[in-house]
Amino acid sequence: MQGEVNQVQEFHPELNTPRGELIAWGSTLLVAAGWITLALSGSRVPGSVSFLGVVLLLVALSISLGNWMDRQTSLRLGPEGVHFCNGLRDVRLGWDEIRQVQVFPGRWGKRVSVIGPASHFEFRTLGEVTVQGEVKGRMGFVEGERILLAILKAANLVPKPESQSTDPYYYVRK
Repeated sequence: MQGEVNQVQEFHPELNTPRGELIAWGSTLLVAAGWITLALSGSRVPGSVSFLGVVLLLVALSISLGNWMDRQTSLRLGPEGVHFCNGLRDVRLGWDEIRQVQVFPGRWGKRVSVIGPASHFEFRTLGEVTVQGEVKGRMGFVEGERILLAILKAANLVPKPESQSTDPYYYVRK
């Protein structure tokens, strides 16, 4: 190992409250109930009701999948490398296998892509959603900046000179 990750450290992202998910599923059920009521009463069901029901179902499924993945996500740094798992992806990269790190600055934290020879993973640094100056939600890893710096150091990556003045920016092997 080239860097200084001497012990295993495990990180988990901030979890969203289930409120948004509950609202999405509740809305889906209300539209479905209206759809069923209209159909059973013999009335014609407007196409907009069907469309709205399908859209709300897809939104609810998407939110549920995202929340499930967040609950399953762990990122481990250790002497041998990094291990990222989120329920759908399970990526292990030794420090010498990491070829590049891409950083995409955003409104709600940075999106960081860690790229190896045959696999990659992404994580977010901490981002806060604010409305009228009040924090309404947090996403990503609270220690995201520290994780990024540890990966860069342990993998012996340096800024790609021409990329530091653009978005995204890159880190590559020396």
